[in-house]
Amino acid sequence: MIPETMQLLPPAVIVLGGIGFAMGAMLVWAAKQFYVETNPLVDALLELMPGANCGACGFAGCAECAEHIVAGDVAPDVCTSCDAETFAMIGELLGMEIAAKEPQYPVVLCQGGVNCKDRYDYIGAQTCKAAILLAGTKKACAYGCIGLGDCVRACQFDAIEIAENGLPKIKKYNCKGCGSCVRACPQQVLTLAKEHGPVYVVCSSHDKGKYVKEVCEFGCIGCGICKKNCPEGAIKLDKALAVIDQERCTRCGTCVEVCPRNAIVKL
Repeated sequence: MIPETMQLLPPAVIVLGGIGFAMGAMLVWAAKQFYVETNPLVDALLELMPGANCGACGFAGCAECAEHIVAGDVAPDVCTSCDAETFAMIGELLGMEIAAKEPQYPVVLCQGGVNCKDRYDYIGAQTCKAAILLAGTKKACAYGCIGLGDCVRACQFDAIEIAENGLPKIKKYNCKGCGSCVRACPQQVLTLAKEHGPVYVVCSSHDKGKYVKEVCEFGCIGCGICKKNCPEGAIKLDKALAVIDQERCTRCGTCVEVCPRNAIVKL
């Protein structure tokens, strides 16, 4: 005599099989019903793009960027992660010539790091944003780099690291100029600049010169020597910090030579 439980097995298998078949049929129906036809040109362009989805182009990802390029809403060279070879292939696909832009790299507007005194020993979450929540920042300069690597974690290309001097170091051979590190820095001490671009004051402090001298070896003290010697009148002082008007600057390098604090660099 077949046990009662065994008698129930075939109907159960049939029911489960029927449910599985019904669910499969529903999925096939849904796939056909909600299928969205894509533009083959967009798909081909997306294949050439790096797929970093870094957002530097202003769109949510490479797919959205590709759609806008094909639609003619943005220039085809909007992607910062493409190299010259990739742009050449994109140009061939779109039937146009695309010249690669001059590369941009992050510039660290701070020379503090180990050259700037600490206010206290920070023990806590190893992020710059977290450190700021605790009495401002551990550094004696409230404007400088904290050095806990928010910029490093934001970079998708392994193009930035915290060096022995406690400051971000840019690995140009990996950098795509996407600006993710710039956006991640809570102190705003990173900015994008062309490799052979302007002259920069690599300091962000607005503290008075006497205090800057006490806490940092290289900080701008607002002495105005650079302003007085600039032949183009391209430098002004903003709350004890030298600021260069990049439109008027001719990159002559006079300010770099006369700065007593080595706080100005020529890229």
